[in-house]
Amino acid sequence: MDGIKFLDYLFHKKELKALGNYFKMLNGYSPTFTSYSGGVYEMDLTRTAINSFATHCSKLKPEIEGSALKRLEKTLQYKPNYFMDTTKFIKRLATYVAVEHTAFIVPIEDENGTLCGWYPLRAERCEVREVNGGIYLRYLFANGEYGAIEFEKVGILTDFEYKDDLFGEDNSTLQPTMQLIHTQNEGIINAVKNSANIRFLAKVANMLKPEDIKKERQRFTEENLSAENDSGMIIYDNKFSELKQVESKPYTPNALQMQLIQDNVCTHFGTNMDILQNKFNEETWNAYYEGKIEQFAIQLSLVMTNMSFTERERACGNAITFSANRLQYASNATKLQVSTQLFDRALLNRNGVMDIWNMAHVEDGDKYYIRKEYTEVSQLGKGEEKPQIIIQQMPQESGKGQQAGEPAGDGQTQETQTEPPQDGSGQKEGVKDAD
Repeated sequence: MDGIKFLDYLFHKKELKALGNYFKMLNGYSPTFTSYSGGVYEMDLTRTAINSFATHCSKLKPEIEGSALKRLEKTLQYKPNYFMDTTKFIKRLATYVAVEHTAFIVPIEDENGTLCGWYPLRAERCEVREVNGGIYLRYLFANGEYGAIEFEKVGILTDFEYKDDLFGEDNSTLQPTMQLIHTQNEGIINAVKNSANIRFLAKVANMLKPEDIKKERQRFTEENLSAENDSGMIIYDNKFSELKQVESKPYTPNALQMQLIQDNVCTHFGTNMDILQNKFNEETWNAYYEGKIEQFAIQLSLVMTNMSFTERERACGNAITFSANRLQYASNATKLQVSTQLFDRALLNRNGVMDIWNMAHVEDGDKYYIRKEYTEVSQLGKGEEKPQIIIQQMPQESGKGQQAGEPAGDGQTQETQTEPPQDGSGQKEGVKDAD
């Protein structure tokens, strides 16, 4: 990265000398994305909801299926680009989607044009342009610089899609709730200040000039209400006809208003207070996962698969998937039941069980076992053979000496039972296990 500009790292100095015209959609909209400056990420409650969603999404595990990009699996699992690891990569994408309902992923290519990584992108403005029959995305960044990339190479994650065919709607519908949060916070701050400052109410006996009243108030405060007054007594002269202590009552926000604001925010972001405060159980987590995390994981899997593989590669089974260990928040009883029931049926290996219990993988932990009792799957056919009984015997070849079934003196053949051959030859239908 020495001496290389950030935009060159992403776009390799690609320029559009002729910007062309806006690419028109069927609905008549010019596909232009502009980030919303309504301050959704600036309020404590909304930021908590966004960060909680992004944090849980960052635990998703990426995997590459197929052989087309298997060389990049560790890159995607650990460091998809020069600047961030995988958790930061996913968390940024989830944050962009939650705040602006649109996030971009651009591929990182080496000098030969070969895919070598991915980068999450937030643009102040994005336009879809048509140049010489090709479709491009043109980005405007916060520093005023532009970047352009072929449309088929970029990944776009969206939420709340309606008017625009390519980008999601903004968060303007949350603006009334944001104003309520701001107003309530201001009211709490002012109420606390007032209740903490006003402690006595004094009535002046005589007519005094405003500047004299100010001096008397200052003198009374210094002599009676400062730390130097350790006597516990307040003494005042006849300048004040009456002196009353103001009872300080702590300001308590309206519980119904607080609940309304919390419900609005939680409904908008598809969460609840148990999730935000990490007090959820396995039922709450499963509902949150299926309603919020899973759809993000599916969309991210599809977007990265489509932008990274050709149509032929996808048809051959190549894909990028993001999955989660949904049992990590289950109770110990549920974990134990799933571990034992799936392990001895060869549906989980030892490392899979270790993942459920958030423990480190072990050596040879990828082997599967099944009850025989508990034998490695590859060893199932190598155990002791069961004895068999031959019910019907094949005709014996003549000339092999005096054997069982050889013609006796009367020319008749005697039927005898013999031990079965080890390889099962000489058997016909009707072979049954002894047990």
